[in-house]
Amino acid sequence: MPERPVATEDALEWARARGIGALAQKMGFEWLEFTPDRAVARMPVEGNTQPVGLFHGGAYVVLGESLGSMHANYHAGPGRLAVGVDINATHTRSATSGYVTGVCTPLHLGRTLAVHEIVVSDDEGRRCSTVRITNHLKDLPVA
Repeated sequence: MPERPVATEDALEWARARGIGALAQKMGFEWLEFTPDRAVARMPVEGNTQPVGLFHGGAYVVLGESLGSMHANYHAGPGRLAVGVDINATHTRSATSGYVTGVCTPLHLGRTLAVHEIVVSDDEGRRCSTVRITNHLKDLPVA
């Protein structure tokens, strides 16, 4: 795992180098911004829909969990790991085309817990889903 950078401008490269995992990659996850204060990414609606053509509710959660977990791991720092312990989502609109964009902001960044809110909007800036994730921060086992 790459070391966490100190400079804000290097945080996006840290996130890209760390990787997002096979599921998010398969769904078209794309980083737009990553700083110590927030993380932003998007996913295409096409290929991530329910049979009726709406963006799948689980896809909102994948986007939210990817953003929140990654930001929590950044906060955790070297030699530590963030693991999700709770996630919930409230869907308020359905995207049917284009992209959805998630903006992840920390609500709490502590020593053992990190809580993030991810607001997911469509291309017109309308909120489609609000995801909240709590991650437990722990030390990696010493080899």
